[in-house]
Amino acid sequence: MGFSIKGIKNPAERKAAEYALITAGILIMVIGTYFFKFLNHFAFGGVTGFSTVVSELTGITASDFTLIANMALLVLGFLFLGMDVGIKTVYASVLMSAGLSVLERVCPLSGPLTTEPLLELVFAVFCPAVGSALLFNIGASSGGTDILAMILKKHSSLDIGMALLVIDLAAVTMAFFVFGPATGLYSILGLLAKSLMIDGIIENINLCKCFHIICDDPEPICQFITRELHRGATIYDARGAFSHRKKTIIITMMKRSQAVKLRNFIRRVEPDSFIMISNSSEIIGKGFLEN
Repeated sequence: MGFSIKGIKNPAERKAAEYALITAGILIMVIGTYFFKFLNHFAFGGVTGFSTVVSELTGITASDFTLIANMALLVLGFLFLGMDVGIKTVYASVLMSAGLSVLERVCPLSGPLTTEPLLELVFAVFCPAVGSALLFNIGASSGGTDILAMILKKHSSLDIGMALLVIDLAAVTMAFFVFGPATGLYSILGLLAKSLMIDGIIENINLCKCFHIICDDPEPICQFITRELHRGATIYDARGAFSHRKKTIIITMMKRSQAVKLRNFIRRVEPDSFIMISNSSEIIGKGFLEN
């Protein structure tokens, strides 16, 4: 994954791209939650985690409880947070609830798709993790317990990450008593895997390549960077420790697709250049992450 909407200049196009990403992320989460999480009673991940437990205890379907809980949390969010809840979060929360309800009615299922709970756990973790990462990367969330965590953060000294962890652990603990040790252990494994996977996916989305190029003639390389790749660069004068010859160091950062083009260009025009390429998932400045 190497895509980003940071470079879109037109506000209307950028807004459309954001909502397209939110829609895609939510739909991925809905598929993973409905087909793999609900049917196996995996109780991790906020409202949908609680939904599996409440559905077993009350008879209310997990999709319907998710809808009720998300709408109630949105109301609480507006009462305690005002407009801080955000239009993106409202849109994502409503789409998530509606998507689960539609799937339940269009594609009703009475049990897990397979007889391999570990295999289904992989998809129950992977799909929501990908969806959440897409949302978090553009400053949105799927609502639900995220709103509760935002309220706790605003009106207490509790850290938002700790608040979410406490909520998720409560759902997992309930799963032990309601569904038994096996499902409870699967839920713990899913909670840990999802947390790690979200961080990894976000880093992968934002991954950039940092170049340190030591060369004799910087002009053609700098022209290629600025004119063909539309990136900036910084130049330093240097001297070789062994040869004492004058050298130039070029420092530049870019996306992975551009990095391949630059590396191939340097190999063609300056084959004796020395190139150091490193990864970075957080570059703050014009053309990358916003301040």
